[in-house]
Amino acid sequence: MARQRTRKHAGQKAPVQQPTPSTQDEAELPLEDESQSDVEMEKDATEAELEKLVFGDSAGFREEIRSFDLGEERASGESSASGEEETKDDGLEGVQDDDLFFMDAGPSEVDGQALAQAPQYDDGDATHGQDPPAWEDSDEERMVVSLASVPRLRKLRRTEAEDVISGRDYAKRLRRQFQLLNPVPVWADKSARQTSKKRRRRNSGSSAEESSSADDMEVNDGEVKAQPLAELLRDFDSLTRRTENGTSKKRKLRPEVIDIQRMKDVTGVQPSAITSLSFHSTLPLLLSSGPSSTLYLHHISPQPPNPNPLLTSLHMKRTPLTTTAFHPQDDRIFLSARRRYFHIWNLQSGIVEKVSRVYGHQYEQRSMERFKLSPDGKHLALLGSSRKGGGVINILDAYTLQWTSQARIESRGGIAEFEWWGDGRGLCIAGKNGEVTEWNVEERRTLARWQDEGAVGTTVLALGGATGSSKGPIGEDRWVAIGSSSGVVNIYDRRVWAKSKASPNTDDSIVPKAPKPARTFDQLTTPISHLVFSPDGQILAMGSRWKKDALRLVHLPSCSAYRNWPTSGTPLGRITAVAFSKDSDLLAVANEQGKIRMWEIRP
Repeated sequence: MARQRTRKHAGQKAPVQQPTPSTQDEAELPLEDESQSDVEMEKDATEAELEKLVFGDSAGFREEIRSFDLGEERASGESSASGEEETKDDGLEGVQDDDLFFMDAGPSEVDGQALAQAPQYDDGDATHGQDPPAWEDSDEERMVVSLASVPRLRKLRRTEAEDVISGRDYAKRLRRQFQLLNPVPVWADKSARQTSKKRRRRNSGSSAEESSSADDMEVNDGEVKAQPLAELLRDFDSLTRRTENGTSKKRKLRPEVIDIQRMKDVTGVQPSAITSLSFHSTLPLLLSSGPSSTLYLHHISPQPPNPNPLLTSLHMKRTPLTTTAFHPQDDRIFLSARRRYFHIWNLQSGIVEKVSRVYGHQYEQRSMERFKLSPDGKHLALLGSSRKGGGVINILDAYTLQWTSQARIESRGGIAEFEWWGDGRGLCIAGKNGEVTEWNVEERRTLARWQDEGAVGTTVLALGGATGSSKGPIGEDRWVAIGSSSGVVNIYDRRVWAKSKASPNTDDSIVPKAPKPARTFDQLTTPISHLVFSPDGQILAMGSRWKKDALRLVHLPSCSAYRNWPTSGTPLGRITAVAFSKDSDLLAVANEQGKIRMWEIRP
């Protein structure tokens, strides 16, 4: 009968098993049915014990209730044992929180006696002479640090046998170690700035009136202020020492193969293409600018850890810069945009001056975006607004900024490019139709006109080298290079023209009407946008911004293009500016991505 009853309930939900009641509570529990009794009889001792451990039983539950009541009685102080425990708990109320915990100083246990015997060194307070710290850690007095047990801390030991130091001494040594690795920069050290300022005043012999002029720059109205060059270059001895012209040893480069080595790029990437790039004539400074309206001044120093750092930058609001240049004789920077005005930044005083018009010629000079300073620093040439059948170049005094003369040429399409003679006495002006005009600034007249051979849309012109003769009729430059929109570059030797024995009263004595080029280069297939001679006249760089990696170097006087550089792996990009250093040993190339690459040219 028991088996049949079990099968009958097999398809139904099994009833919840009740814990086995104890003997003393059997009278209080209801009687179980026969089915439950039959199932419980089938359990063995092991299963019953596991069930008791997992689910518990009524006897254990009642025992826990009784122990809970007993704990309340002990807490109320009914027994003597509970009174002693209460006394112990009350004794902890007056103990400080710091005494309840301790600082783990490391794997080795160090007692107070070892700490007392450890040598204490007074490194001096790091905040001596300054404001006290805003917060102090009280645990430093109780902390114990073992220097020998941690490899990274062994450098903080005074002696090899030293091991245990206090927390305060440990903090001082960490601070001293950090200052050794990261010294305070001079610009943040007030005492060093004051000492350097006094030394400069003593060496320059400036009076009290001159020393107060720096404060006056801060309060002048109507002018833009920038940081003076003296503050920027205070810590750079290589920048403050100017080099005399002609002191560098003359180098001679080999033709066909050039020894060129890439250097670290100029720090940072500018937010736009770099349209103007130039080196300072005496200082290792590089000037760059572009449509981002910001002018950047870098220190050319390839030494690590920070090669070619940025000295300063000057932002001109809503003025996308097109042309920037150093003055060759003083510490001024000229900068212009496609506007009716241009600016002059005086690096010594930090004042930025605005020149808004050319008096008497403001209608012909509606934009001042393209200008060039003469090599002697006396004149400034501004390309005037183009007109039908010709163009105008206004000549200004570079110091007074007053109009002095004007060069006007007749050329179909206007003026393509112009360049100063090497001695600064005249201009070489190229029209877009290929006609070139030699114009003398001192005499204010045109000396000669000649036609570039095979000219198809002249784009750029450059002068370089030296003829060896002083005060020639058309300057002292030996080479003139002219680029066109077809990618062809013609280079002419002006020394041949200077040897002409014709009558000095005719133009043929100076320049032939249609001279023959010394060499024609057709390595580039897109319009020529850049022609730059090195200062020593031994290299001509020709490039085009309309094609990636379109740059070639030409050796002079052999007039041969270098065949080993650039290679297919040279990271040039789309070239937007090219410049040589004053010693012709550095080549800087800027691209549309805002990067400036540097190479060193070796003899």
